[in-house]
Amino acid sequence: MHPSLETSVDTNSSKRRRGAKAGAGGGINTLLIGIALLYLSMLLFVPLVAIFVKAFEKGFGVYWAAITESDALSAVRLTLFVTAIVVPLNTLFGIAAAWAVTKFHFRGKQVLVSLVELPFSVSPVIAGLIFVLLFSPGGVLGPWFVEHGLNIIFSVPGIIIATIFVTLPFVARELIPVLEARGGSEEEAAVSLGANGWQMFWRVTLPNMKWGLLYGIILCSARSIGEFGAVSVVSGRIRGLTNTMPLHVEILYNEYQFSAAFAVASLMSILAVITLIMKSFMEWKTEQRANREVH
Repeated sequence: MHPSLETSVDTNSSKRRRGAKAGAGGGINTLLIGIALLYLSMLLFVPLVAIFVKAFEKGFGVYWAAITESDALSAVRLTLFVTAIVVPLNTLFGIAAAWAVTKFHFRGKQVLVSLVELPFSVSPVIAGLIFVLLFSPGGVLGPWFVEHGLNIIFSVPGIIIATIFVTLPFVARELIPVLEARGGSEEEAAVSLGANGWQMFWRVTLPNMKWGLLYGIILCSARSIGEFGAVSVVSGRIRGLTNTMPLHVEILYNEYQFSAAFAVASLMSILAVITLIMKSFMEWKTEQRANREVH
C-alpha cells in the first residue's frame, strides 16, 4: 500500500476512535450531570420551594403577621445584632491568624493552625455545653462574672461567645491559602522601598487578599445567622429575649404554628439565597483575577 494511503487510513481510524471516546465520554457526562441535578433538586430546590409554599399557604396576611409579630422581630434583631458583632471580631482574628501563619516562622505554628480548625471538629452542642460548664453560675468562671453583675449563660453574651467559637475558622481558612499562594516577595519589595508595616498591609497585602477576605466574611455571616446547636444550649430559649431566628422557628414548629414557622424560615432562606449569590460572585471574581494573572 502506498505510504500516503496508509497515513490516510491511520488518520481516519484515529478520528473514529476519538469520536467513539468522545461519544462515550459525553454520555457519561450527561449521566453524571443528571444525577447531580436530581440530587440537588431533591435536597435543595424542592425543600426551598416547599418552604415558600407552606409560608404562603394561608395567604399573605398570615405570612405578614407571622414575620411582623413582636417575638419574630425580636429574633430577627437579635440574630442580626449577634452577626454584626461576631463577623468583625472573627474577621480581625482571621486576618491576624492568617498573617502570622503565612508570614512568620515560629514554634507552635501547626498548633495554631490546629486550634483554628478546632471548631470544625467539635460538635456545636458540645461546644455549647463547654461554655455552660465555664460560664454558668456554678461553673469554673461563672461565679466571678456573677459577682461583677455579668450574666453570660442564658443571655446575649453567651450567644455571642458560642457563635464566635462556631464561626471562628471561616475567615482564616479562606485567607491562609490566598496568602500562601501570593508569597512574600511583594511585601519584601515594599519594605525595601521604605514602607512601614501599616503601609505594607494597606497597600500591598490587603488588595491581594480582598476577594478571599470578602468570601470568608460571607461564609462567616451565613453561619452566624443559621447557627442552631451551640446557641440552643447557651441561650435558654427565652422568647423575645434570647431567641434567634433558628430557635424561633423551632419553637413555632413545636407549637404546631406551621405557617408562622415557615414564614420565619422563608426569611432565613432569602438570606441564604442572597449569601449564595454573593458567594458565587466572589468565586467568579477570584477566578477572573487568577486568569488575568496567568495571562
